[in-house]
Amino acid sequence: MSRSRSLSEKQINRMFKYFVEATIKIIEEEGIQNVTARKVGDVAGFNGSALYRYFDELSHLVFFGCIKFIQAYFLDVQDYISKGNNSVEKYLLSWECFCEHSFKQPDIYHAFYVADLGKDPHEMLKKYFSHYQTDLIGIPEDILPSLLDPSLTNRSKAILQKAVNEGLLKSDFVEEINEINVLIWKGMLTTFINNRSIYTEEEAVERAMHHIRMTTLTFGGK
Repeated sequence: MSRSRSLSEKQINRMFKYFVEATIKIIEEEGIQNVTARKVGDVAGFNGSALYRYFDELSHLVFFGCIKFIQAYFLDVQDYISKGNNSVEKYLLSWECFCEHSFKQPDIYHAFYVADLGKDPHEMLKKYFSHYQTDLIGIPEDILPSLLDPSLTNRSKAILQKAVNEGLLKSDFVEEINEINVLIWKGMLTTFINNRSIYTEEEAVERAMHHIRMTTLTFGGK
């Protein structure tokens, strides 16, 4: 019985990776908007409908595929944060790193942090890392929990709270600052993706960071 279950788990793990890696290949070669069930099936060597035995929706597969592309941000953010002299600077530097990476690959970051998945992304991440444990190697343990949190609100708030505890920011507006900064990023990214702005990638990062700094220092200033 246990051997049969073990083989079944191995098969599920193998199929999960076939489809995720096929999705990654399509994203790399054709772009995230060209991921379809049929293409994923063709690349993986299976009928496209077979992927729905392992994934509830195609958006879930895209979400998993995006993780490979945002790992560069996971690894870079610690270097950015280390340049800060206090928690406020570290908070702003973490946003700067995030903006630079996200505006370089806006569709990837939108799919991972913004798009409707119809399911709790926290549970989906647990599922992903149950199949890809080695993807955690190289990510510092002290920032791992926040980086693996697909909620921008939670990720952003952690460092802000440290600044309050250190007496660098007022506690009154932490929730508002956090929410406004997340909305600034989402709005800028959506506008950028939809070609509704005149900004280049670098200008979009600069404008987003300008607003995030203004919000943080104006409302949270001591």
